Amino acid sequence: MPKKTPEQDLLLGQVKQVAEGLAQTFAPFTEVVVHDLLDPGHAVLAIHNNLSGREVGQPATELGLARIMDPTYEQVIANYPNQFSDGRQVKSTSIGIKDSKGDYIAALCINVDLTLFHGFQNALSRFTAVEGGTPARESLDPASADRIRARIDVFAARLASTPRSLKPEDRRSLLKELKAAGLLEVRRAMDTIAAHLGVSRATVYNDAK
Repeated sequence: MPKKTPEQDLLLGQVKQVAEGLAQTFAPFTEVVVHDLLDPGHAVLAIHNNLSGREVGQPATELGLARIMDPTYEQVIANYPNQFSDGRQVKSTSIGIKDSKGDYIAALCINVDLTLFHGFQNALSRFTAVEGGTPARESLDPASADRIRARIDVFAARLASTPRSLKPEDRRSLLKELKAAGLLEVRRAMDTIAAHLGVSRATVYNDAK
């Protein structure tokens, strides 16, 4: 790896500071990653609010490699659809950082986990729905794993959190709600809950006690 110039070191340091500030502002549903494009084999320089499960030192992405190869590559790619390895939907923005020579040296990537916002949408839909003359009824059908996930999303949204960011005491409250709604009786309910919360089945069983 070529030795970085003082200017490049300074720019990378400033990008890291910007990333930390953004991550603190938009926690817990936004992952912010700094890529060092001068070291593509170990490009992930910093990662905040780690939602993707990546680690510092992992190699550059295809987008990063494209910028390394082509200084004229688009500098800002905003709000493109993406997803984490477990299938969660993500809205991503990638910003290339150039030095005074016009070469890409870094990328600042912002990945927004849309799970929380889907939960807000579900909550708002339930809140604003009216059916004149129709008897009140439970809006979630306990016969579907999708309904369990939707119920979890709504619960997390009430706490301005995401399912995977829930604290143990929050998970225990969630399990009480799911049990009261009869959702723990659904086939493979514990598997569905564990996968959506990003915890083990044993943790879910323990939280349900």
